[in-house]
Amino acid sequence: MSDSIITVRGWLGADVNLRRAGDVPVASFRLACTPRKFNRRTEAWSDGLTQWYTVTSWRSLAENCAASLRRGDPVVVHGRLDTRTYVNGNDVEVLSFEIDAVHVGHDLSRGTSAFTRNQRDAAAAEVEEVKVEEVKAEEAA
Repeated sequence: MSDSIITVRGWLGADVNLRRAGDVPVASFRLACTPRKFNRRTEAWSDGLTQWYTVTSWRSLAENCAASLRRGDPVVVHGRLDTRTYVNGNDVEVLSFEIDAVHVGHDLSRGTSAFTRNQRDAAAAEVEEVKVEEVKAEEAA
């Protein structure tokens, strides 16, 4: 099986929706991506058609997305692309693009962000530092 991996940058269309699938947190949000192109003849920028993606993230990434992202934020999403078709209320078949996110972050080309390490990540980093110090002590002995 080969997955289609995609990296997309865009703007959150709404706040993140956090829910639970059993005991597992799941976050989803809509991402709007509008390509811009520079026309050398007219020396002007023009916007293309806006593409909308539904982004889903799981577990700690879901919780971090819900705590960090707000409507209108510029973000970069990296994950597996999937397409789905469904029939809407007007009996029209619609094609939707969905991304199962692996990485999500603010687009720092658009502004700044402050990072706060998760509690368990901080504890894991401390354990790793202790292990490194123990190895250095053993090597010195």
